Amino acid sequence: MSLPKEIIKVGSVEFHFLLDGDNTNNTMVVFEAFFPPGVKVSAPPHSHADVDEVVLGLEGTLCCTINGKHINIKPEDRYFIPRGTVHHFQNNTDEPVKVLGIMTPAFIGPPFFREMSTLIEEGSNPEKAKEIMLRYGLVPQTEA
Repeated sequence: MSLPKEIIKVGSVEFHFLLDGDNTNNTMVVFEAFFPPGVKVSAPPHSHADVDEVVLGLEGTLCCTINGKHINIKPEDRYFIPRGTVHHFQNNTDEPVKVLGIMTPAFIGPPFFREMSTLIEEGSNPEKAKEIMLRYGLVPQTEA
C-alpha cells in the first residue's frame, strides 16, 4: 500500500487519509484511524446530516455506541452507519486499535480534521468545537 496522502492527529487519535474528495470527485473519503489504548475520540456523540459512514475493523477492538447500542468492531468486522445515526467511538482496551473508515460523500474530510486538531492543540473550547462540527454537517448530540 502506498503512503497516506495526509496524516492528521486529533488529540491522540491519528488519521491517515488514503483518498479524499480531491481524488474521488467529492464522492468519498477513505482513511485509517489509529486509537491508542484507553482513548476516546475527541468528537462527542454526533450524527452526520448528509454523510454515510462505514467502519472496518483491522486491528484491536473499537468500542462504538450507535443509537444507544454498544457495539465492538473487531478485525474483519464491518459496520454501516447511515446519515442521521447518533454514534461515537472509543478504545476501552489495553491494545491499540486500527480501523478503516469510509465516508460518502466527501463532506467530512481532511479540512474538518485539521480544524479539530488545531482546536484541541489550542485547548478545550466546546462552543468552537460545536461550530466546526455544524459547519461540516456533524450534529452534536447529548447522548449516543
